[in-house]
Amino acid sequence: MATTPAGGRIAERKQRDKQARRTQIIQAARQVAELEGWPNVTVRRLADEISYSQPVLYAHFENRDAILAAVAVEGFQELGLAMEQARDEAKHGDAVGAVAAAYLEFAANSPALYEVMFSLGLSVPFDSAATPPELRFAFAQFLELFQAQSSRPEVLSELFWASLHGIAELTRTGRFPPQRQQERLQELVGLFKVSEDERCR
Repeated sequence: MATTPAGGRIAERKQRDKQARRTQIIQAARQVAELEGWPNVTVRRLADEISYSQPVLYAHFENRDAILAAVAVEGFQELGLAMEQARDEAKHGDAVGAVAAAYLEFAANSPALYEVMFSLGLSVPFDSAATPPELRFAFAQFLELFQAQSSRPEVLSELFWASLHGIAELTRTGRFPPQRQQERLQELVGLFKVSEDERCR
């Protein structure tokens, strides 16, 4: 049976409304987490925040972990965009340094979001067929820095990412003193620019 124009408009409106509610749930989770931490992000609390019943939330997300996973995926998209912008603006300069600075700035400015992206044991897969495109997009920003390397750019990208994540996480949890952050960044970028500089000779 063919869908009538009116029926099509109704279906589109329902889909828009569903997407809007999903976005509202994710934003509420992020706001509560930034102010009070992830333990306070519960389905009941989010239902109260957005004035919907808990069954409405369960119609969009299977459980609390599914909400947190959606927040994490959104975070990777935002991180990828921040690194992409930094890399594009530094095309004729220090792209490695610009991307590293953008990464650490993102982690520092959005600590709760960064925490859920990496630290809460969510089942968001990395480097598999099920990896969300947002995660692939973020990792692609590292690959772009090292794509012309003679060795596998994936490995160099993983090492660079691991180094940045270590700095970000150890700083976020108070293990690294923040006053030396700029020195750490400069030393790290120097290590990863060696191969690039040699290639350009």
